[in-house]
Amino acid sequence: MDPTMKLGFGDLSFQVGDHICGFYSGSAERDQILFPYLQAGLEAGDKCTCVIDATEPAAVVAGLHLHDSTSSQQLDVQRSTDTYLLDGHFSTERMISFWDAAVAKAMSGGEFRFARSVGEMTWSLRDLPGVDELAAYESELNRFMPRYPQVILCLYDLEQFGGGIIIDMLNTHPRVLLGGMVVENPFYLSPDEFIAARA
Repeated sequence: MDPTMKLGFGDLSFQVGDHICGFYSGSAERDQILFPYLQAGLEAGDKCTCVIDATEPAAVVAGLHLHDSTSSQQLDVQRSTDTYLLDGHFSTERMISFWDAAVAKAMSGGEFRFARSVGEMTWSLRDLPGVDELAAYESELNRFMPRYPQVILCLYDLEQFGGGIIIDMLNTHPRVLLGGMVVENPFYLSPDEFIAARA
């Protein structure tokens, strides 16, 4: 497997195991990232999992203009209320278990060699139990990344998130997508470093 693969827009690429924080402004800019990212994965034969918050799964599926050759098992689009906020609250352990089960199932059948996932993170702005675990969850996700050949892109709308959250996201993502570039993040802290810094 090529260790460097295309994100789907521009000449931007990612490496196997990347956990990327994607900053954007507004739904139109989100879609300029989301649709090409998923389309590139579908064309590459990746298992694609998308958790959406500010729109409906059907809108994502429609926006992808799927080909007849796309397997019904290849694309999974879910709402944040059925994943991140299942039963009206967020749990770091439960959500990492969700990703683990989804990717393990995709890899076990032999149909897929790579998993490409994306989560729209505006769900965390709601006043619900557990959403204060967001930064800890993003940090712990880095321990999960090496388990499988995969990439996870976390989407944050700069029009909705404040400076404090942005700093936390810089501390918890090794790479950042911003202004049409993917860059190594000098502010990233490993999970152990992040825990120590918060103590």
